[in-house]
Amino acid sequence: MSVRIEPSALNPSYKIPESVLVVIHTPELQVLMLERADRPGFWQSVTGSKDHLDEAPRLTAQREVLEETGISAGDLRDWGLANHYEIYPVWRHRYAPGVTHNTEHVFGLTVAADTPVRLAPREHLQYRWLPWREAADLCFSPSNAEAILQLPRFVTHPSPSQAITP
Repeated sequence: MSVRIEPSALNPSYKIPESVLVVIHTPELQVLMLERADRPGFWQSVTGSKDHLDEAPRLTAQREVLEETGISAGDLRDWGLANHYEIYPVWRHRYAPGVTHNTEHVFGLTVAADTPVRLAPREHLQYRWLPWREAADLCFSPSNAEAILQLPRFVTHPSPSQAITP
């Protein structure tokens, strides 16, 4: 699916309606959840929009992970999923007039359980590591919850106790 960018969307003050979602998790399927600073009580994985039209989604994902958590995302895995959804009305002012939908590319990143997390205080208030099903339940975003529920199928070498189907 291609995204049509209206000329008015080229104004640098508007967000590009193409973004990434990165599910950061341990081999044991503990998922990193971040509480939004602009919406306390709203928990999510790492997300973010492209900075410019020709930025590849993988580069957007790597940049956002580093900016939001301080974690290097060199081993990022593209899950080959893209969600197309309506932008919540509360956030539409960030986009060009008439933009109502966003395309979100989904990635995963496996990290060690003791990986240090350094939050960007303007973006997030706190973080938690949670078992994958609890993390999905905590998400305010349906596409984020669905991505986390698909985590077991994307983990390449789960331990026998973690090889659970959603």
